[in-house]
Amino acid sequence: MRGGLDNDRGRMPESRNLNIMAWFELDKQAVLISARVADKQQALELAAEQFGHCYGLDTDKVLSCLLEREQLGSTGFGRRVAIPHGKIEGLDHSVAVLLRLGKPIDFGSIDNLPVDLVIALISPIATGAMHLQALAHISRLTRDEKTLAKIKGADDPDAIFALVTAELDRDAA
Repeated sequence: MRGGLDNDRGRMPESRNLNIMAWFELDKQAVLISARVADKQQALELAAEQFGHCYGLDTDKVLSCLLEREQLGSTGFGRRVAIPHGKIEGLDHSVAVLLRLGKPIDFGSIDNLPVDLVIALISPIATGAMHLQALAHISRLTRDEKTLAKIKGADDPDAIFALVTAELDRDAA
């Protein structure tokens, strides 16, 4: 696989099921529920695979990027949520993957609680403040107790996708 984008025109692959918000893109297929992973490593590997599948990114480069960031300190945000993130070459905007885990895993979170929701973000290297703004919006989304309960209680990925995009669109207004 190549790093960055998966086509020769320097654009993201076409998708009919995506929502490009002010801060990042979320493809409907990038939302998984009941994801089966045994540990943080497998969760990051699954996220990297989803970035490859949904956005045409090089899974090895994404995984390396996410692991490198985790070495600086856990992205276990607290409240059973992790927000692994990083920056790679070849993107023109930020992209996200949402994994609702079938069973909570240790993520080395700040509150020592196991994680059952992973929202991963990959941004272009040159984004600067945009990457931080995207992280802040994801953080706000997961700090709202009602929204978090709806995400964790939804029966299917379409419902989670609709909820997340509606909340983030509302946040942008």
